Amino acid sequence: MIPLRQEVQTVFQDVFGDDTIVIEDSMTAADIDGWDSLMHINLIVALEKRFKVRFATAEMSGLKDEDQNVGTLLQLLARKLDRS
Repeated sequence: MIPLRQEVQTVFQDVFGDDTIVIEDSMTAADIDGWDSLMHINLIVALEKRFKVRFATAEMSGLKDEDQNVGTLLQLLARKLDRS
């Protein structure tokens, strides 16, 4: 089984068209070139398709809050997949 972090990193690389992206828990949208509101939606949709999960609207918008980061996204996804 491929680790969740690696699978999510592949989604990030695909969505942002950058094979050099290496995700870290502390990363935010400011750390990835081109991560704006539209790309945030594209990322969430790609994650939903890849992992066959659904994010509620509040979860999607909450991930853009100032105190949220990639680590928060990974935790949320792990809970949805019951991989916590």
